[in-house]
Amino acid sequence: MRIKELILEGFKSYPGRTTITGWDSSFNAITGLNGSGKSNILDAICFVLGNTNMTSMRAQNQQDLIYKRGQAGVTKASVTIVFDNSDRATSPVGFENFSEITVTRQIALPNLSKYLLNGHKSQQHNVQTLFQSVQLNINNPNFLIMQGRITKVLNMRPQEILGMVEEAAGTRMFEERKDKAKKTMGKKEKRVQEITSLLTEEITPKLDGLREEKRSFLQWQKACSELERIGRVLRAWEWKEGKQRVERKDEEIKDKDRETTKVKKEREKYSKEIEAAEKDMEEVVKQREKELKKGGKYKKLEEEVGELEKTLVKIRTQVEIKTTTITDEEGKVTALENELKETQRLLTQKRSEVEALAAAYGIVKDKHSTLQAALSNSEELLQTLLTGLSSNSSGHTGGGYMGQLAEAKARQAQAQAEEEQSRVKLVMSEKELPKLQARWKDVEREAADGKKNLDKMEKELDRFKQKVIETGWSAENEKECETALREARNEVRRLTETRDSIKQRLSFLDFSYTSPSPNFDRSKVKGLVASLVSLDPSDYNKSTALEITAGGRLYNVVVENEKIGKELLQNGRLKKRVTIIPLNKINAFKMPPQKLQAATRLAGDKVRLALSLVGYPQDVSNAMAYVFGDTLICDDAESAKLVTFSAQVGVKSVTLDGDVYDPAGTLSGGAAPSSNGMLIKVQELLDAERRLGEAVGRLQMLEREEERSRGNREQWKKISRELDIKEHEMRLLQEQVGGSNATRIAADVEGAKKTIEELKAAVQSAKEKQQIAKDECKKLEKDMKEFKNNKEGKIDELKADVSKQKTALQKHAVVVKTQQKEVQTATLELEQMEKDIETDTQNLEEATSALEKLRAELGKSNDQLAAHEASFATAERKLQEERATLTRFDNELKELEGVIKAKKQAISDADLEIKKLEHDVQTLHKERTTAANFVTNLEKQYDWIEEEHELFGKPGSQYDFSTVDVNRLKDKARELESQQKGMKKKINPKVITMIDSVEKREASLKKMLSTVMKDKEKIEQTIEELDRYKLDALDKTWTKVNGDFGGIFAELLPGNFAKLQPPEGQDLTQGLEVKVQLGSVWKQSLTELSGGQR
Repeated sequence: MRIKELILEGFKSYPGRTTITGWDSSFNAITGLNGSGKSNILDAICFVLGNTNMTSMRAQNQQDLIYKRGQAGVTKASVTIVFDNSDRATSPVGFENFSEITVTRQIALPNLSKYLLNGHKSQQHNVQTLFQSVQLNINNPNFLIMQGRITKVLNMRPQEILGMVEEAAGTRMFEERKDKAKKTMGKKEKRVQEITSLLTEEITPKLDGLREEKRSFLQWQKACSELERIGRVLRAWEWKEGKQRVERKDEEIKDKDRETTKVKKEREKYSKEIEAAEKDMEEVVKQREKELKKGGKYKKLEEEVGELEKTLVKIRTQVEIKTTTITDEEGKVTALENELKETQRLLTQKRSEVEALAAAYGIVKDKHSTLQAALSNSEELLQTLLTGLSSNSSGHTGGGYMGQLAEAKARQAQAQAEEEQSRVKLVMSEKELPKLQARWKDVEREAADGKKNLDKMEKELDRFKQKVIETGWSAENEKECETALREARNEVRRLTETRDSIKQRLSFLDFSYTSPSPNFDRSKVKGLVASLVSLDPSDYNKSTALEITAGGRLYNVVVENEKIGKELLQNGRLKKRVTIIPLNKINAFKMPPQKLQAATRLAGDKVRLALSLVGYPQDVSNAMAYVFGDTLICDDAESAKLVTFSAQVGVKSVTLDGDVYDPAGTLSGGAAPSSNGMLIKVQELLDAERRLGEAVGRLQMLEREEERSRGNREQWKKISRELDIKEHEMRLLQEQVGGSNATRIAADVEGAKKTIEELKAAVQSAKEKQQIAKDECKKLEKDMKEFKNNKEGKIDELKADVSKQKTALQKHAVVVKTQQKEVQTATLELEQMEKDIETDTQNLEEATSALEKLRAELGKSNDQLAAHEASFATAERKLQEERATLTRFDNELKELEGVIKAKKQAISDADLEIKKLEHDVQTLHKERTTAANFVTNLEKQYDWIEEEHELFGKPGSQYDFSTVDVNRLKDKARELESQQKGMKKKINPKVITMIDSVEKREASLKKMLSTVMKDKEKIEQTIEELDRYKLDALDKTWTKVNGDFGGIFAELLPGNFAKLQPPEGQDLTQGLEVKVQLGSVWKQSLTELSGGQR
């Protein structure tokens, strides 16, 4: 391998590209005048071969190697050396197939450097390895022997001379590899020591401790296993006992059920006998009625009809609620559909808006990029003209006018290429368009028919929409009407529940009776005194005193006259004993005015007549005077004492705290009455009934309004359903037309036209870019001429231009940010609308599903309503047909009443017995449930019970309870549990995981140690092989060099000889010395020779 060609560019004194060819294969000399660059050629060879010692190349730093240190516009230095590689025997490894080897080294400001090997980028160490493989080590201190250095070489120590021979043999590279291997082996040895230390000092002691903990843990586990075994036996015994307990309770429940059935049959027998007696009574009443010629019908089926009527009202209410709910859901579905359509329409608009904004933003952004590029170019040009250096950090070296001119020409060429590409595509698209248009003509009639059908359907839709408007009703009216009705019904239902709840708490005030005669006037029964009293909220603090004043009279029944009272007592079938106050017979006490005036004088505002504190209907004033007319209500005890024991007053008084003062000298009180707060509760009931009446009035008014608008509503619903069908048909038709072949072909034609327009625009744009680049080239050429003539003026002009461009760029940056924010905002809105469509679609599906479910439930409720209406009609018909009898012959009636009373007593006794039995059954059920839950909990807690329960109690199994003392097992379990708790504090439950982790770490370290030892052994074997190879190569080279050295010396000084041999007593690897034979005398050196001879 020899030098064939050397190319210098920008290196030291060679600014332009300089090529040196015609190198001799044996010997070359560089000649020339002083300063002509002879030494620079030698420096270039050293440079390209990879020399890193700047001093040997007569330079202080890398910048000194560039022509005029880069100050003359040349900012990089490059040297290329071409080797003739035709001799395959001496070719570097891997380059045998290359006839030439080209190596290039380049450096550039500020501090860039790279190597090229046969035109490909390479690393420095790869290039050095290439040269070292052919015995060229540029960094060897004796690689280049300069003039005047030969004496120093001849005076070298044996090891240094040996080094030169090793370099010639190429073994120096192996020596370096050997040193690296030794360093690696040293690291491996250090790693071995670290691993051994870690195993000895940390892993092994830790493992010993963990193994001891593991033994303790296993002992604890053994105790746990024994405890679990005993626990299993005990749980099995408990499960078995629980099962047997459940079975016993089942038998007891069956016995109680049989007794209950027996008593119920007896009760049914009594009931049937009562029914027979009642029928006999009805027959007797009929006969007496016939005898007395009295008309009228019995209301035999009154209770049955009442119950059926309540059930019927309840079902009708449910049907109305469900109907209203369905209407609401239908409105909701319609609203959701309309909302979804509107959202989809807005989504389409928003997409168009986003596309338009994005396009506008792209134009603004492109303009901003253009302004940035122009500013960058101007600043680069200004920097280059001012300093001669480019400020471009990318390493671009084509700065100044020339660089910008080259870039402008490149843009012109690129624009021309874009124009050509767009023209080719345009020609292809224009050829494709007539074909698509021909296909469109074939299917144009189909498209026209589809559009015609769509237009027809749209007109039909418009007609139905107009009919909906003409009904005078709308979805908003429907929703408002239904909402008002639903709210009114809910209000009535809520207030009814509130009223009923209060009435239930005041059930002791409920006075129920059966009409004593068919035409009995119930308005003559006024009710209990407590239910007739009204109390002002400001007097609620006096309710306790009023209750004590009234006492038991609060529960007296007020009737119009004594005749009504007698009928109620005899034939009203009263459920409890009551005292009746007939208004025409009662003698009410009215306090004399003078006594009241005297009380007022004594206590002032602290005393009031009880009767004056309550409100009541005027027709029961006598009864109210009878209850409250003789007592004074006082604010405190002092006032009560004054008025009660005063000679002018002398009447009973009651304090707000409930203390009673009597003129006879007695004082009672100290505890709240049993009816405490009852009058206030009655007021709550009266208020609830008042509000219920108002709510019922509002509901009735709304129902009348609904009835008046029923015709419009029905017509609106009918037309709206037809409109929904038409809209569905319209959507199907749109999907059909949109998915047809004609639509697709029309879309292809429009797409082709659009593509042609876009390509024409692209061609025009490319032409404009060419013209801009062309104008810029002319401008740059003009500026270059002006700069040569007026450098300072041109620089000032450039500075002003840069300032203007910066101002324009800053202003335009605001526009870019504004446009970018608008695009981002519109994009986020678009994404939100897409999410809204997904949510609306899901809500619509859920609402539709719920609507179908409600319709199915309404159908069932309507069927139930029809069945109950039929039952009610039958019962009502029977009620109207049956005549109710009131009386019969007195003896027969009394006898029958006695029988019925006796049977009812028997039924009452049977009911008590049934309740007792049912209570016993409930108790047994609870006990059975407790036992069953105990068994179930055991099964849930212990999965093995389900699999092994068949073995529980089986002889010979581990659950053979006949061989087990359960009490002893429980004692042993407690003992083991106590032992386990004591051990648990001492054991390490994570020891298994920890010891496994540590053992894995130990195994890993031992494996790593084995790997390191193997690597160390391989390195040692490699070093031995390198030593053998080095010794063989060194011996061959030494023999060759020694022969050539002696031959050359004999040729220069005939009759004399020289050789290289190891020092006395040493071998070849320890060094070489120069031995010279002058005549017959051997000398140690060549110092006797002249400089030229040396």
